[in-house]
Amino acid sequence: MTKWYGYYRPDGQVGARNYVLILSATVYANSVVERVANTIEGSIPITHDLGRCQTMSDLKMTFDILCGLAKNPNVGAVVIVDHFREAFCNIDEMGEEISKSGKPVFGVNIREVGGAIEATAVATRQAMYFAQELSKMKREEVEMSQFLLGLNCGTSDTTQGLSANPALGFCSDRIVREGGRSILAEFPELMGAEEWLTSKAVSPQIAQKIIDEIASYEQKILATGEDIRGSQPTGDNIVGGLSTIEEKSLGGAKKSGSAPIIDVISNGQPVLNKQAGVYLMNTPGHGAESITSIAAGGAQAMVFCTGGGHTIAQPIMPTIKITGNANSWRQMKDTMDLDLSGILAGEITLEQAGDLIYNELVEVLSGKLTKCEILKERSGFGISRAGLSI
Repeated sequence: MTKWYGYYRPDGQVGARNYVLILSATVYANSVVERVANTIEGSIPITHDLGRCQTMSDLKMTFDILCGLAKNPNVGAVVIVDHFREAFCNIDEMGEEISKSGKPVFGVNIREVGGAIEATAVATRQAMYFAQELSKMKREEVEMSQFLLGLNCGTSDTTQGLSANPALGFCSDRIVREGGRSILAEFPELMGAEEWLTSKAVSPQIAQKIIDEIASYEQKILATGEDIRGSQPTGDNIVGGLSTIEEKSLGGAKKSGSAPIIDVISNGQPVLNKQAGVYLMNTPGHGAESITSIAAGGAQAMVFCTGGGHTIAQPIMPTIKITGNANSWRQMKDTMDLDLSGILAGEITLEQAGDLIYNELVEVLSGKLTKCEILKERSGFGISRAGLSI
């Protein structure tokens, strides 16, 4: 059985990274968060334009996603910066939720400490102490059963469903055989693949849940007055040769391999079930939102398939990007990690390509940096919302 090396957390989870997370509770704390993160080695800033004037359901979604990111095992300690006091997104409620993971949490309210300059000083000082403590931790041996893999894709083309996606399916199957779990998301991009997905469900109840959740997502889109066929496939997909959402979906679903589908998880919720297998997460197809929700669900690393090449990378979850398109590899290799064009050239099998992805994952879990981590490319962050700003 394969081992990897990570950081054990108080709640028993294991991280592939050991970050101090500097977390903005609301939009008006963003500048303080950026100043602190620019100062502290080993810290990651999370800023956003939400946290207030949202519908209550959207505000709860923002709260769940932000707290989920903070509880991700790649985070060792958290500094929350708040502006005044909003519902849900404030240092008290977020601190209480994140503390359930057992990791250290510190909150700074800009108004209470006397303004932005003092808040920056207080938060920086505490983040420094956290970083020093985390620096004493050593990586320890970990079973693959402790690993939760994120599966996603973007800028898809006609090569993807024939090469990178099914190769990732072989990799996911191998992880599941060793006791691990995978998350497959992007529900609008699973429409048309229901029959294949339900054939892998562990029970008739889960099969029906898959059908109901995908149909519900389509109904929500139609309720806005939009027809998904007007926006999916996306413009870059059409340039890449994809003609229908069904064609895109049937290729995209192959990322999950042949392992059983255990359950369907709501957008951004933690995957608490430890049973080995695949979990579907009800996220949008929007890449930044989808991979952020997967990170909030607890995944330590992601493999992102792309036909046209990509720069996307989630800030706290290493994002390994792979392609089976030789032209895209040449054009985008600055931010791509694995060239699988040998599949379509007849040089390697899908299973061999799956092993290449698996070996890369084990190295990244144990500390190897992806190209986007080295370049500080952190464009893969977004929080889903359904309602208007209020």
